[in-house]
Amino acid sequence: MTIRGPEEPVCLPQGFRFSCAQAGIKASRKTDLALAVAPGGTAAAAMFTRNRAAAAPIIIGRAHLQETRGCLRAVLVNSGNANCGTGDCGLRAAAACCSALARDLKITPGSVLPSSTGIIGVPLPAGKIVTAIPILARSLASGEKALRAFGRAIMTTDLRPKLASAEFSIRGEIVSVAGVAKGAGMIHPNMATMLVYIFSDIKASPAALRRQLQAAVDVSFNAISVDGDTSTNDTALLLASGASGVKLAAAGVETPFADALRGICASLAEQIVRDGEGARHLVRLRIEAASSPAEARAVACSIANSPLVKTAWAGCDPNWGRLFAMLGNSGYPFDPARASIDLGPHRVYANGRALPFDRKAAHELMKGPEYTIRVRLGRGRAALDFLTCDLTEEYIRINAEYST
Repeated sequence: MTIRGPEEPVCLPQGFRFSCAQAGIKASRKTDLALAVAPGGTAAAAMFTRNRAAAAPIIIGRAHLQETRGCLRAVLVNSGNANCGTGDCGLRAAAACCSALARDLKITPGSVLPSSTGIIGVPLPAGKIVTAIPILARSLASGEKALRAFGRAIMTTDLRPKLASAEFSIRGEIVSVAGVAKGAGMIHPNMATMLVYIFSDIKASPAALRRQLQAAVDVSFNAISVDGDTSTNDTALLLASGASGVKLAAAGVETPFADALRGICASLAEQIVRDGEGARHLVRLRIEAASSPAEARAVACSIANSPLVKTAWAGCDPNWGRLFAMLGNSGYPFDPARASIDLGPHRVYANGRALPFDRKAAHELMKGPEYTIRVRLGRGRAALDFLTCDLTEEYIRINAEYST
């Protein structure tokens, strides 16, 4: 199955409409409000941040999904303000926006999922959003142009929008899946590590969608890290309109749908890491011979979130000693005599000792836009592919000046 990237024509799911508007939330006056509307009967599944300082839209969104038993009609997303750390006022603001949209669309407030992204601790200007909602409702449109505009409206520090899509055929019927995402900083695998909205015209129950989403997220969005920080607003949402008429539960459907969903999530996850704030190098970590998937993930996170390791990558420095130190810092037992480390084709450590390698060639490898680091722990059969990036002066500049 071919996954189409952001520069390719979109496999557009049936049944969805999109719009965006400039509500005046961002000081830049850029588009900062986006809306996706689904037909009646649309099923939904979502995964949210594990950060206990969850933002108001996360709290409201969880409650709405529980209230409707996984049925949504609309997603309202604002950028430029996280509506987090805003107490009861933030909850009331998120609820007010949902209610205003529901009145305009003639749906129930519980069928609206709110999302916010931006600066923490600033009251959400709900009045501006409510004022812009009629504009959003009037400009709803289906089609690729509308979906792409939705993806651009949710960006904050992103340099480019993220989009991926796929389709497959079942007995002459086409099923389409398309996803958009935003994320460049505060990216760490504690689901959902960013804002992700995936749309499909498959017909499925909320429970079946949740199983599919969890499986796809585990090997994509939960296997990346830019800076080790878990956002307060992270959301991954999967909506199924049923407009294709193809049932997920039908024979022969589940596997191609799972492949499409996982492929789209993997593509969006990689796009996020490539667009990491200030990132110049994409690093593919391959952890092998771990005792369990949990150990493989812990080791990958220990490496990916080390400032010393990440700054070595920024300098294209094959200083594998920094990486080696992180292997013993994962919280799991570690036997240096059983481990090995490869920088691309260069084996730099094995059997408890450093190995001679061509440092100049390794340096040249690390100057490229991406490369692979392979770590074998010698403890079992579990393995994990994990995406991360370097840490540069540009990342520091972006985040030092974020609110000023």
